[in-house]
Amino acid sequence: MPETGDGTRCVQGGAGPEHLGAPVIPGPVLSATFHLGLPDDPLPTDFYGRAGNPTWRALEAAIGDLDGGECVVFASGMAAVAAVLRLRPGPVVLPSDGYYVIRALAGEDHDVREVPTAGPWPDLAGAGLVLLETPANPGLDVCDIAALAAAAHEVGVLVAVDNTTATPLGQRPLELGADLALASDTKALAGHDDVVLGHVSTADPALAARLRELRTRAGAGPGPMEAWLAHRGLATLDLRLARQAANAAAVVEVLRGHPAVAAWRWSGHPDDPAHDLARRQMRRWNGVIGLTLASEAAVGRFLAASRLVASATSFGGVRTSADRRQRWGDAVPPGFLRLSVGCEDADDLVADLRAALDTCLITLA
Repeated sequence: MPETGDGTRCVQGGAGPEHLGAPVIPGPVLSATFHLGLPDDPLPTDFYGRAGNPTWRALEAAIGDLDGGECVVFASGMAAVAAVLRLRPGPVVLPSDGYYVIRALAGEDHDVREVPTAGPWPDLAGAGLVLLETPANPGLDVCDIAALAAAAHEVGVLVAVDNTTATPLGQRPLELGADLALASDTKALAGHDDVVLGHVSTADPALAARLRELRTRAGAGPGPMEAWLAHRGLATLDLRLARQAANAAAVVEVLRGHPAVAAWRWSGHPDDPAHDLARRQMRRWNGVIGLTLASEAAVGRFLAASRLVASATSFGGVRTSADRRQRWGDAVPPGFLRLSVGCEDADDLVADLRAALDTCLITLA
């Protein structure tokens, strides 16, 4: 059977059994316990809620199909990261410009080597794990997954890629040579800012089994309702990502020529320094933009003037939002905003953002 398109796979992925009277859209299985039968009966697939749930497996089937591997869902993106960090002993190589909480967590139990996403990357010999993030959050630099995976494997190092900003539709790290692809599905995959969830996918059955073991022992699985909500959100990922990318392209055109904007980053634009590499390894663009204004005060004026941009610390949702990342400790300028472009009408977004930027200039004058 030929591979179906992104939209079909998002809608149909993890579908329930098709027998007479079965629900077309199965609901969440809200149970912590399952019938075990008699003492000499074989252990069923589901026996306790910490170890497994049919709602998890439905979501895992859908995400795994998109990632090209076996998926294991977790209660959050950081729960997924925590499990990955326990897969292999030894130093961990991390992007110095990636998500700061990952560096903090890894540093508690590992020798951490930090490298800028754009490189240059050192000899990886002696490391246990390389955890890439591309495009990096929040700076949006890009690294060559295939080249780094090949270099790491030559010296026996495990390679994981945080694929949160790209999404499984935008980039397939496993096809590019990574051992693991992980993401915070709180962001674009679930897409509605109403659930916290994460996952790890791998084509290695032994790694998948170990991840499930770690999840069960740590109690790091998601609630069934959260898994069900994420699965429902996944059905529209193709539509949302297309709209967000188209809106981001329109927004970038405003940013490029506006005097209130000191700098911008979006790998989907030919003028972005990472565009050529991103175009070679990414399948689709997203709606996450890096935007630098003159100062923290300018950010405040911008957010106060905008009618459509919410001040919130997440990205990938249907509503446009912005987050001043220096407040969390990221090494970015005081006026840097991670702008998550949503699914509003492009004309409305462009008009609102231009007016908010214009107000910043008037205030400064």
